[in-house]
Amino acid sequence: MKPVIGVVVSNKMQKSVVVAVDRLFHHKLYNRYIKRTSKFMAHDEKDECNIGDRVRLDPSRPISKRKCWTVAEILKKAQIYVAPPVDPSTKNLKPTAGPVASKG
Repeated sequence: MKPVIGVVVSNKMQKSVVVAVDRLFHHKLYNRYIKRTSKFMAHDEKDECNIGDRVRLDPSRPISKRKCWTVAEILKKAQIYVAPPVDPSTKNLKPTAGPVASKG
């Protein structure tokens, strides 16, 4: 088996991640390219992967029932949105985005 590149879709387990790998293939009858997604469970020893990271998986011995891949490297880290802290003293309940349309 060869190494594959995919995107982490779940990291809720300890030392394990679920990686979605997309592939394109040509359909002979319909003469179109079709996109298929496969999900693989992979071993992440250091628990470094987050959702949205682009990773490279290498094949390994069976680690558990569904895990036979290991995360070789993180190719690109995902940008994680962190909400700004909310000041409890200012309770602005009015919407601040854009003008409001009035009936007339």
